[in-house]
Amino acid sequence: MTKHTVAAHLASWAGVCPGQNEPAGRQRSSHTRGGNVYLRAALGTAALAAIKHKESFLAARYRRLYLRRGGSRALVAIEHTIIVAIWHLLANGEVFKELGPDYYDQHNKDRAKSRAVKELERLGYEVHLDSAA
Repeated sequence: MTKHTVAAHLASWAGVCPGQNEPAGRQRSSHTRGGNVYLRAALGTAALAAIKHKESFLAARYRRLYLRRGGSRALVAIEHTIIVAIWHLLANGEVFKELGPDYYDQHNKDRAKSRAVKELERLGYEVHLDSAA
């Protein structure tokens, strides 16, 4: 088994994996598993606390997912991220590293730039970009 497989098994046992409903090759949304109720409650509390801190990677991830998937699904995704991170910390002895709220913008600057230009054009502005020296 690979490292990610074992982390995925822990997330599934905790009940914070996305549901799988795929009849006849069509993917449909589904509910999550029941999982361990105590662990799931603790993860829910941790996820709510994490998204309240605006200057964190998890809050930025929640805001991105909230726009596409809605609040409940985004919260379960944050719970999943937390338990996978905990597994990596405990299994490998890694040190937690906060990626920061601007991780996604720094990771792909071209996408962030085009998103900002599209938003300004949607608001009625004409945008011309010049590179900074």
